[in-house]
Amino acid sequence: MAWSPDKTEVKSWNEWDTLRHVIVGRADDCHIPPEEPALDAKVPEDSDMRGQWGRRPQETIDRANELLDNFADQLRKRSVRVDRPVSIDHSQPVATPDFHTDSQFGCMPPRDVLLTVGHEMLEATMSYRCRWFEYLNYRPLLKQYWEEDPNFRHEAAPKPRLTDADYNPDYLSEKIGDAQRLEWAAEKFFVTTEEEPLFDAADVLRFGKDLVVQHGFTTNLKGIEWLRRHFPDHRVHTVNFPGDPYPIHIDATFTPLRPGLILNNPQRRLPEEQRGMFEKNGWEIVDAAQPAHNTPPPLCYSSTWLSMNVLVLDPKTVCVEKSEVYQAEQMDELGMEVVEVELRDAYAFGGGLHCCTADVYRDGDCEDYFPKQ
Repeated sequence: MAWSPDKTEVKSWNEWDTLRHVIVGRADDCHIPPEEPALDAKVPEDSDMRGQWGRRPQETIDRANELLDNFADQLRKRSVRVDRPVSIDHSQPVATPDFHTDSQFGCMPPRDVLLTVGHEMLEATMSYRCRWFEYLNYRPLLKQYWEEDPNFRHEAAPKPRLTDADYNPDYLSEKIGDAQRLEWAAEKFFVTTEEEPLFDAADVLRFGKDLVVQHGFTTNLKGIEWLRRHFPDHRVHTVNFPGDPYPIHIDATFTPLRPGLILNNPQRRLPEEQRGMFEKNGWEIVDAAQPAHNTPPPLCYSSTWLSMNVLVLDPKTVCVEKSEVYQAEQMDELGMEVVEVELRDAYAFGGGLHCCTADVYRDGDCEDYFPKQ
């Protein structure tokens, strides 16, 4: 049965089939959160965000919202249904019997929180204390989908306690240095421990019957095992990228464009021993083009490699940030139509074009792209 804009249906099995319905985030009331173990490990040691916290300046919020609104309009003009979250008050503290932090984060990157697998949308555990309640920004939409789609499964992973036992104290030093961080990454020693299952949705890529999950700062091995048990009909594969001193979220490192083709960050290549599944099945892994910028925007957590944080609209069409000219050129060489989207001034609010969206519906069914395992 073909998709209809007049009928809500949740369904998305991969990252590239034709996109019909999507959530685009908002920059409303976004905060730089106070210091906490997971956050401190993520913020680059030379970042202008070190030691700062509080509501972001209103003019930057307005500019980011302008860009996100324009992006939503671009998608609508391409006949994509677009929904938006309802921002909660992110100035409120997060308090549980186990921890307290003085403010929250925001609702620009729904990809971090929501994982759509088939007819299910799963709320991730999250591994930052400031993001414990972030799912509430999306609950009105998920409630609507549940009421309108009788086949929709709304699931939530067990909320973690996020006590100090969840974090390795070695990462609490402000001056670790990239050399030490890279050594730890190669040893798979991350800020998150194995105290309890932890995962962010943005560490998961969907390839039909296969889920590829990054082990790093925001997803631990217990989180990956939880996903394996939760999706028993899927094959769940653990990957890591030892060239990344801040291994958080997979979508600026490993980006599938269509069946058989993946972009890989040349500074964070997939290790040889983890390439077998792709090589056996004829997938090509190509180095992504270099970013157009040498530094991230002001007060931005993310690396310059948001250049490859693209949104695939269908196997022949991809949204690329307007200033990322080298990435756009590469997409053209790979036979993709490029849709330019201005978003750089919103990067600081949670990421790029993939981060600021969450799939609701894509065409296609659950296929096996890796029959040779």
